[in-house]
Amino acid sequence: MIKVQFLNAAGEPISQVSAQAGDCLLDIAQNDGQPLEGTCEGQMACSTCHVIVAADWFPKLPKASEEEEDMLDLAASATRYSRLACQISLTDAMDGLTVKIPGEVRNMQGR
Repeated sequence: MIKVQFLNAAGEPISQVSAQAGDCLLDIAQNDGQPLEGTCEGQMACSTCHVIVAADWFPKLPKASEEEEDMLDLAASATRYSRLACQISLTDAMDGLTVKIPGEVRNMQGR
């Protein structure tokens, strides 16, 4: 099992969940009740699943694609450690991954 720690916008731990290799971080977060909308359902057409990866974990993840970087340019409160949760497929090497849920989100479909 892979443990994933979620932090609130202030950096305080709010939840730790167990996942399987191959699980999508967006699905894990939504199943845990985290406020990640994922409007485009993982099609990388919005930035409503934006998370901030802990600085020590960021270089351990596969590099973001150019398309993901373009979407992150639209994300509210984006940082150099921002990623789209829909683009992170968990691996055994990610056991202990820590991500922060941003304090604000930008709804790309205007709901």
